[in-house]
Amino acid sequence: MKTDCSPARAAAVCLSLTLLGSLLFCGCKTMDTATQIGTAIGVATGAIDTSQAESIQKSGAALSRSFQDISPEQEYYIGRTVGAVVVNRYAAYDHPAANRYLNLLGQTLAQASDLPETFGGYHFLILDSNEINAFAASGGFIFVTRGLINCCQSEDALAAVLAHEIGHVQFRHGLQAIKRSRITTALTTLAIEGTKTFGGQQLASLTHAFEGSIADITATMIQNGYSRAFESESDRVAVTILARSGYNPNGLVDMLRVMRKQLKPGGSDFAKTHPSPESRINAIQKQLGVYGPVKKPAERQNRFARFRGDI
Repeated sequence: MKTDCSPARAAAVCLSLTLLGSLLFCGCKTMDTATQIGTAIGVATGAIDTSQAESIQKSGAALSRSFQDISPEQEYYIGRTVGAVVVNRYAAYDHPAANRYLNLLGQTLAQASDLPETFGGYHFLILDSNEINAFAASGGFIFVTRGLINCCQSEDALAAVLAHEIGHVQFRHGLQAIKRSRITTALTTLAIEGTKTFGGQQLASLTHAFEGSIADITATMIQNGYSRAFESESDRVAVTILARSGYNPNGLVDMLRVMRKQLKPGGSDFAKTHPSPESRINAIQKQLGVYGPVKKPAERQNRFARFRGDI
């Protein structure tokens, strides 16, 4: 069947898409109404036939479901996708012993959090970069650069870094960022369905534009980091996780003091994506009270020294 790409048809389709998009924020019931109105416009103007209208309505139903709570399984696959972007940008550090140590420490700390288990389990990986940074993706995927590890002078300090990232997972900070951007994802789905149903270069171009916006969202999560409020929340819970695990929470203060000396102004690392080390130290010390030096038991410090020798 030949596809009608007349101006009237294109206008009707665009009006339907615009109407659906403008009502996506209002929930499932409104979304269903929008779908019905949008397809009615298309049928009335001759832009689409009844079978095509049914296809769009199915797409609308799928979009309505996307506003329901994301399941732990879905969160895992979202996090794995974000993780794939991270390791595409930063090479994984190929040192099995060092990564085993990081995972053993991370798994121990995760068990002391309020979210000891995720759908796919926690995964910790060293990134082969001198940049001072770390990332926590939904579902328990945590990445730490060699540059950040080198800011840690004790196992307590490294534990503090991991506890902070576990806090992001526990509070589902990554998922909240994705939810704020889900309108783009929803419109992408609708645009793709429209392309399949109607064809036409205009809709194909629209699809590509939306797909590009999804890539922009992922880049924003990595480059800009979580909100300052989320970072403070993760620092607070890190203190709790460390205390439950037998580590001195002042290890976080020690790490931040070293970081403060090593961060370069205007860089793309923690200096860009996190509150200043000074402000974080002040907030943590208000929570902890008087600073207490971190003790370094010989066995703990020896295994940490071996790990640092591998980095």
